[in-house]
Amino acid sequence: MTESVLPELRVMWWESGDRARAETGAFTLIAGLPGLVAQAVRVSWRADRLRTTVIAASAVVSGAMATFGLLATQQILVELFASGPTPDRLRAAIPALAALGVATAIRALLTVATGYAQNSLTPRVNHEVEQGLFAVTTAVPLEAFDEDAFADDMERATRNSSSVIDLVEVSFDLLAGVIGIVAVAVAIVVIHPLLLIALVVATVPRLWASLHTGRVRYLTFLASSVRRRRLRILHDLMAQRDSAPELRAYRLRTFLLGLHDDVMGAETRIQLAMARRISTTQSVGSFTGGLATAAVYVLLGFLLLRGHIPLAAAATCVVALQAAQRTLTTTVYQIDRVYSEGQLFRDYVHFLDRAADFAPASLPDRLPDPLSRLDIDAVSLRYPGREELALDEVSLTVEAGQTVAFVGENGSGKSTLAALIAGLRAPSSGEIRWNGRRSTGDNPRIAVVTQDSYKWPFTAETNIHLGDVRFDPEQERVEEAARRAAAHEMIAGLPFGYRTLLDRTFANGQDLSGGQWQRITAARGFYSSPDLLIMDEPSSALDPRAEDALFQAIRDRQGETTTILITHRLANVRHADRIYVLHEGRLVETGTHEELMSVDGGRYAELFSLQAAGYTSLGGDH
Repeated sequence: MTESVLPELRVMWWESGDRARAETGAFTLIAGLPGLVAQAVRVSWRADRLRTTVIAASAVVSGAMATFGLLATQQILVELFASGPTPDRLRAAIPALAALGVATAIRALLTVATGYAQNSLTPRVNHEVEQGLFAVTTAVPLEAFDEDAFADDMERATRNSSSVIDLVEVSFDLLAGVIGIVAVAVAIVVIHPLLLIALVVATVPRLWASLHTGRVRYLTFLASSVRRRRLRILHDLMAQRDSAPELRAYRLRTFLLGLHDDVMGAETRIQLAMARRISTTQSVGSFTGGLATAAVYVLLGFLLLRGHIPLAAAATCVVALQAAQRTLTTTVYQIDRVYSEGQLFRDYVHFLDRAADFAPASLPDRLPDPLSRLDIDAVSLRYPGREELALDEVSLTVEAGQTVAFVGENGSGKSTLAALIAGLRAPSSGEIRWNGRRSTGDNPRIAVVTQDSYKWPFTAETNIHLGDVRFDPEQERVEEAARRAAAHEMIAGLPFGYRTLLDRTFANGQDLSGGQWQRITAARGFYSSPDLLIMDEPSSALDPRAEDALFQAIRDRQGETTTILITHRLANVRHADRIYVLHEGRLVETGTHEELMSVDGGRYAELFSLQAAGYTSLGGDH
């Protein structure tokens, strides 16, 4: 059932590029890690210089103390295995014991300091990273969300934003580990160079197993992007308030549970397959590494028996080898963490780079001049993945103070044309000019009211004030906008009036009907006091009294400010200075209501007559 109902769960064509990037050789990826680590450290440095410095310094000093402790341990063993009376040997070892104690104490204090710094640095880095992420997602143009892979890139980037602090922390830990390895290497080379070579060979199997399992985990994570998004959607559908009424009305419980079981079942099978691969790889690495470690100790015994190293050095070597084994094991783990977190951080960086490829929807350098004339010149638009044009060389002119209407059947291109005028989308060809100058991107002098507006979970006052967030809300202006949208009395009747939270998922929050939300949205448009107000089906959910009040407010604007009106209720556009009729993306008729009604066989006249006949028929029945 999953593949027929949820075809997006199949492997998509764009995944091949991601997989190719992920399946790049491990050592090629490791070569790119220093750049990623440096980038992550820069983010951490911007977030908090002091704590970043504390963590870095603690890592270096901790590594140095590990080296110092190992050297002190060696000195202790040398003194204890030396010839002479036992009391003399113990006294000779006391300075080294004291040094070892100091080194251990300093490392303990550094661990505490690092913990405090990391606890304070983490939220700051997360803030820095998420701010950077959402600065991008809110700036890219609307077309970005039409791209097939954009949503999955964004999903991984959002999940992987925490990899920055993890990458910073583990990189510093790796630095400390490398310092410790250098110390151990020096100690072992002094005893016998062959032991160091053997120890490195013994570590390689575990290193290979760690890197290989890290790659397997990342490939699985990469391939699961679509499933994770679908699961999140299903979670919301089955657990959110908005979907709860329809879920019950249509008895969708069994259907949605079945979909969840299908998707979760697929994910579980993939996770189990990954677990088997990882277990096998780790077992091979551990077994091979164990044999190699045993060979190191055999080599040490051989060197001792043949007299190549003295007994005191052999005892020191045992301690050094154990320390080396622990250090190398920890370092291999840290390399695996750097490798894994580096790949996750690369997804975050890749998304920011990908988003930068889109032309950012930036604010203009200066506020455009007040509208005197808007020209739409041969504008066309084709949505990604579609053969037909959504708009096909549409040309028209809107003069300041006019009320114009876009009418036509569903899919005729009305809302698409409005989105182009508002700067929400860029035309595939053609040009839109504001006072003779090409209009690009956001224009603060334009406001849009749509029938499918988002229900912002803020107070009623804030929902209206969102129409112009450049200034602090003015209560008189908020209430005046609400009155023009026939919303004032409705808002005043809420438990806390204009300060009522419009979200039932919070304490004392309230919900509104579709028509009430539409009044709030219309009030938002009036509050912004735009030069050009685009109203796209602003009354589809309103009762007759509220609809009449809204359109009276729109008529009051006529001659003073400019309005573009989109509606299927053609009786509401009779007063428009100009009516533009669209059909299948093309502009087919233009004129006033009277002019268009006089066109024999005209499309507008046909649509208007059908609606009028429907009202007449209803009146006759009653």
